[in-house]
Amino acid sequence: MESDPVKVLRDDFRQNPTDVVVAAGEPAILECQPPRGHPEPTIYWKKDKVRIDDREERISIRGGKLMISNTRKSDAGMYTCVGTNMVGERDSDPAELTVF
Repeated sequence: MESDPVKVLRDDFRQNPTDVVVAAGEPAILECQPPRGHPEPTIYWKKDKVRIDDREERISIRGGKLMISNTRKSDAGMYTCVGTNMVGERDSDPAELTVF
């Protein structure tokens, strides 16, 4: 009888996002690599604890990258990358986006 591989989600992010400073109108990129896990975790991003809707045209999320084109002052805030699989969720260290 085959046993399922153990489902796990580690605590430590392979890469935490780092603070970013951009001028308004410039693109901002935040990068994150989720913790190792089984099944492989997916990620989403939160800004000030609210999940980011990547259907907004200025925002794209690819792999672990959050890209905001044409940043606005309202994009400034604390961003957290969340790695998730069926075991649970892990939040990265927060990174601050500053728009001047």
